Amino acid sequence: MIDLYTWGTPNGRKISIMLEATGLPYRVYPIDIQRGDQYEADFLAVSPNNKIPAIIDDEGPQGENLKLFESGAILLYLAEKTGNFIPTHPLKRVECLQWLMWQMGGFGPMLGQSHHFNRFAKETIPYAIQRYNDETKRLWGVLNTHLAGHEFIVDQELSIADFAIYPWATRFEWQGIQLDHFPHAQAWMARMSHIEFVQRGMAVP
Repeated sequence: MIDLYTWGTPNGRKISIMLEATGLPYRVYPIDIQRGDQYEADFLAVSPNNKIPAIIDDEGPQGENLKLFESGAILLYLAEKTGNFIPTHPLKRVECLQWLMWQMGGFGPMLGQSHHFNRFAKETIPYAIQRYNDETKRLWGVLNTHLAGHEFIVDQELSIADFAIYPWATRFEWQGIQLDHFPHAQAWMARMSHIEFVQRGMAVP
């Protein structure tokens, strides 16, 4: 059984999508980040960086109890544990990891800053809004160009790269993004949204 510590954010939903996709049994422990649950000692014992998501797997490597934080590391761990949603061909595997790192290093953090300065900052800071919205649009352009002629991020093979990127893309309105300006990404999002396990994962918690 896997214990999932999560909240209704893009990073959290990456993992619930993956768990629904693999069929691994799991229990959900909501961590209300608006209330400050992420600073509680019990959660810090699992995720010392006080960020969701995190997991505990009581059937980790060699049957040992595993505590793991960072969404990209969790996705990779679950893919390797199950042998699913990561390509077996070496070149395709590297491509998958490349796009996973792209999301972790850019499409998540920059879009997150866009969310913050567009919606949550206590004061309007035009420089920050312009900076992060411009970078967000650039990253959407990278994604859109890549998806021209691709069904999923790694050609026709659904992978953890899709699971990492999709939840962030669904908050396009928070980023001031007009989807019809990115038609290939828009079509990919439509394909993802019709997958039942993606729908279930997006509803957690």
